[in-house]
Amino acid sequence: MTGSLSLLAQADVIVQAPLPPLPPWALLSEPALVLIALAFIAGTVLVAFPLVRAISRRLEGRQRHDPAVLAEIEDLRARVAELEQRQGILHELEERLDFTERLLAQQREQARLPH
Repeated sequence: MTGSLSLLAQADVIVQAPLPPLPPWALLSEPALVLIALAFIAGTVLVAFPLVRAISRRLEGRQRHDPAVLAEIEDLRARVAELEQRQGILHELEERLDFTERLLAQQREQARLPH
């Protein structure tokens, strides 16, 4: 039993572990914390407000366009329609050329054959 008493006597010694360092905000006063929080909120609002407004306009579909941009878009649409029409004409000319080449080839074949 003497061995167990000596262990108990040794257990009475309490070793304190070092405390972790305090966080940086623990050293600031309450008014400083309030000012920092308000500055953070104001900065967030200043950055987020234009983004939220742009997103809401896009979702509503009320995005205002510059009249010059709208005029250019209409001009481009007219040019595309004209090009599509010309493409149809070009396709028709290709078909006519193919038909003419076939006729010429037939005439050459008939000229080669003895009558």
